Amino acid sequence: MYFCRSIKGVSVSVKSILWNFQLSLVIAVQPVNSGKILIFIPLLFKTMASVINFPVSPSFVINSQYKTSFRARAQSVGGGDSTVLSSGSIAVNGDPVSREKEKNGALIDVGNGTLKPRVEKKKLVKNVISEELEVLWDDGYGTDSVKDYLDAAKEIIKPDGGPPRWFCPVDCGRPLKGSPTLLFLPGIDGLGLGLILHHKPLGKAFEVRCLHIPVYDRTPFEGLVKFVEETVRREHASSPEKPIYLVGDSFGGCLALAVAARNPTIDLILILSNPATSFGRSQLQPLFPILKAMPDELHCAVPYLLSYVMGDPIKMAMVNIENRLPPRIKLEQLSNNLPALLPRLSVMSDIIPKDTLLWKLKLLKSASAYANSRLHAVKAEVLVLASGKDNMLPSEDEAKRLNNSLQNCIVRNFKDNGHTLLLEEGISLLTIIKGTCKYRRSRKLDSVADFLPPSRQEFKYAFDQVVGLLRVASSSVMLSTLEDGKIVKGLAGVPNEGPVLLVGYHMLLGFELYSLVEEFLREKNIMVHGIAHPEIFLGRLENSSNEFGMTDWLKVMGAVPVAARNLFKLLSTKSHVLLYPGGAREALHYKGEEYKLFWPEQQEFVRMAARFGATIVPFGAVGEDDIADGIGS
Repeated sequence: MYFCRSIKGVSVSVKSILWNFQLSLVIAVQPVNSGKILIFIPLLFKTMASVINFPVSPSFVINSQYKTSFRARAQSVGGGDSTVLSSGSIAVNGDPVSREKEKNGALIDVGNGTLKPRVEKKKLVKNVISEELEVLWDDGYGTDSVKDYLDAAKEIIKPDGGPPRWFCPVDCGRPLKGSPTLLFLPGIDGLGLGLILHHKPLGKAFEVRCLHIPVYDRTPFEGLVKFVEETVRREHASSPEKPIYLVGDSFGGCLALAVAARNPTIDLILILSNPATSFGRSQLQPLFPILKAMPDELHCAVPYLLSYVMGDPIKMAMVNIENRLPPRIKLEQLSNNLPALLPRLSVMSDIIPKDTLLWKLKLLKSASAYANSRLHAVKAEVLVLASGKDNMLPSEDEAKRLNNSLQNCIVRNFKDNGHTLLLEEGISLLTIIKGTCKYRRSRKLDSVADFLPPSRQEFKYAFDQVVGLLRVASSSVMLSTLEDGKIVKGLAGVPNEGPVLLVGYHMLLGFELYSLVEEFLREKNIMVHGIAHPEIFLGRLENSSNEFGMTDWLKVMGAVPVAARNLFKLLSTKSHVLLYPGGAREALHYKGEEYKLFWPEQQEFVRMAARFGATIVPFGAVGEDDIADGIGS
């Protein structure tokens, strides 16, 4: 009863709640320099009745009618004079491609920062979002590199006299049922292989088709616009409730904008990587007249020069190198990858011969003018990806201009990348789409139904590169209570089967949630969905640099906006849900307010939990405010 009364208080001491209710709380502290480590104590109650004063019946559980179930399927590209290319990287004769389903267990460290699946004697229940896509799935990002791009280019550039056409990359495999269509519009090379690093992850979430413009094709820009437009209208007619994604790389960005301007009533989502709408302000403009006068004998060197202007060779060579490796081994692999790229660059002169280069420059000029004159007519959602080290186009300035000119546009900057952003080391394009809330399967985004669980690669990057230093500094320890009252290290006391509602209080700035989500993924292979403040999803917390940052990673790792309907959907699908009733006020508490609750008077989440027979797991965190006091003193 005391616990029930204290929940309704506006500012109640958490220490008094825990000790008076006799929860056998154990606090372990270890010195870290002058501070203390961050500790999390999830405490599990055996029955709901012992907490809330009324029973929770399993009869309230609703599951079958809310489960999402996806199956794989393959779809061929039809219509018009489009043909399917035959090379090692694309579908041949429309034959279905099978992908072996990999079962991923929980991850454990085995030394040198390496993770491997944990082998459990007792099988844990995983949060399976679909029949294929599991938590910590292997998305395959990083298995292909620029070397694969150049090798595939040798086959695809063979002249066949054909017109522009679409092809389906074999590496994409079969998408989940109900996946939207993604059309890739290439840059100046016209190959359509610019997504080769991203084929495998994108292939799970989209029906991917890539536009190939043959080397000696001379279709004018308006002709290319009509060609893509016909495909877009055909896709919209077959699936009017699904969005259509146009991923435009450089020149392809102009093409995507032109198609969107001509079709404002179609639900389009544009992803523009360093769009060439800024071609008129290119740093290479003074060199273009020289290219025309250059003898054919010297032109063979131009593609080599362009390859270094367009992209960062170090970033390209780092694609398939594991970030967790020691610096010495990473340097050795880099030294092997760089020389391997040089012999393959000879294919660049075949991709862009002199006549083709001059034609493409004219095409870029007309494309930029066409797209810029119609920006006011673009109604589609737009995500602009801009490189900070683009030596070909002023991409960062152009991103700002487009953000101000377009009606529904957001920007993400990548300060260390060059013009060929999609071929360089970084994060998966699918991760960017998920983190910016651009992935949806219908006209309206559903934060629960459209959620794709984090992959193993996303898990590593998020907690090594983004949260990294915080993990090392906090060295958090988890303790939980078993049903017999025994307190153990780890999360064994938390149920593996949902629905489970984790309810706790924020420490200073809410840093504890990163370790909490990570530990559930690492130890139990369970995705914990945090109910987050809506400001995170409205873009108002983005920094001035517009880099892909922490707020984006929160969405990738399962955060959903605070709303009753979202909590209802998560509990109905037997998910693990993380709730902080105190919200931002608790995370931004004042001095002297440590370990106090700032919860609303009405605890409606209790009724929602009762509706689905959910297990409520209250938890506490200690140490974070103490570290801040130590630093301040």
